Amino acid sequence: MTKARNTPAYESSDCGSSDHRSSDRTSSPTPHRAISDRVVIATHNPGKLVEMRELLAPYGITALSARELGLSEPDETGTTFRDNARIKAEAAAKASGLPAFADDSGLVVDALGGAPGIHSARWAGPERNFQHAMETIEEKLRERGAATPERRKAHFVSALCVAWPDGHVEDFEARVTGTLVWPPRGNQGFGYDPFFLPDGQQRTFGEMSREEKHDLPPHGKGRSHRARAFMKLAEACLDRR
Repeated sequence: MTKARNTPAYESSDCGSSDHRSSDRTSSPTPHRAISDRVVIATHNPGKLVEMRELLAPYGITALSARELGLSEPDETGTTFRDNARIKAEAAAKASGLPAFADDSGLVVDALGGAPGIHSARWAGPERNFQHAMETIEEKLRERGAATPERRKAHFVSALCVAWPDGHVEDFEARVTGTLVWPPRGNQGFGYDPFFLPDGQQRTFGEMSREEKHDLPPHGKGRSHRARAFMKLAEACLDRR
């Protein structure tokens, strides 16, 4: 997939919004729309697919994947996580005729000026070799003398978007802050999870089960970036079955 070059690494807002570009604009916000029955998960990433299906399961939503439907991956030409989530969700909704749910997320490293940011997947290469990506980040941190925890601060961002075939869009964004550890710890999760120690925790995301990582209500308050964004989406668009 193609990402835009030389663009801002992340979007700073942390909110949810709805948009219906086929209708006239007014001063009043467009009402949220409920997701029901079936939705397409617009990803070819197996790790994201598992997490999104688990997040949707308590709401009785049947989740089909873009890969299962033979949908191609659109070029991600946006300049923010939210832009790229919309591109993926809108493309899948148009191609499938069903509501489509997409995530765009990544790791933002303070000492690297926000990199890899929206290019987080690209740093892993076509083989999705995140071990290599983590080694690349660690090398760049060492070049900058970022040896102390204070110099190794980072955050994950997740932008979630649901798009309907008629043009209605709902999108939500959240983040979680932490510190990068070396060597990476744990073999749970996916991507940069073993590299990331959330603030206030003793274990990396790679050392946590998915249940611990997300820490969703009613017992939790949302620990991961994706869980926090999903909680906003669920409040606006989902009814627990």
